[in-house]
Amino acid sequence: MTQPTRPHRNFYGRLKGKTLKPAQRRHLAEDLDGLSPGPVSWEDNPARDPLDLGALFDGKPVWLEIGFGGGEHMVHQAATNPDVGIIGCEPYINGVAMLLGKIRKAAVENVSVYPNDVRDMFDVLPDASIDRAFLLYPDPWPKSRHHRRRFVTEEHLVPLARALKPGSIFRVATDIEDYVRQTLEEVPKFGFEWLAEGPADWRRPWDDWISTRYEQKALREGRVPHYLTFRRQ
Repeated sequence: MTQPTRPHRNFYGRLKGKTLKPAQRRHLAEDLDGLSPGPVSWEDNPARDPLDLGALFDGKPVWLEIGFGGGEHMVHQAATNPDVGIIGCEPYINGVAMLLGKIRKAAVENVSVYPNDVRDMFDVLPDASIDRAFLLYPDPWPKSRHHRRRFVTEEHLVPLARALKPGSIFRVATDIEDYVRQTLEEVPKFGFEWLAEGPADWRRPWDDWISTRYEQKALREGRVPHYLTFRRQ
């Protein structure tokens, strides 16, 4: 059988920030491999064989967080929903290190971490295998010429729609008004229905929401959070 051809994918954004603290380096060395969802990267899985999510989480429903930042929301959801398995994808290694520290502190066990591009994860997720997805305060790419780099484009939304189960929920939080506009224009094109019935449905956080450090920064700087809920049709 012919091996899949690796696509050319530009990556935009930071992979590393400030020098990691000794504890963070230790967490990466000691914990990250044990939280792997399996072979995801093209180097580890050139055949792009699908992950066995049933074995990974003992048959639990699986949620996906796309870019978990510092990990506050992911760990909160894992602790609140022990009957669910959560996969987090984040290429920013400082964020990964912060997440690992929070996982240790909360002692949650229903999580898995891929420290790289979510597009690699989409390659190996089985069709209709994800019950819920989160996109929380994604990189806004504010310049008009960079809007094609945003997550809410065809390159990302097509494989996301394929991986989500019919009827599953996709949540988007952002404080950037133009990102709201693009999200509302693009996401419904790929098999999603916006569930808002009135202003409160996008102005008010979800009942199980925990405010992240990115949201707190937005509030300090006077930007208004928006909470968008879509259902996969």
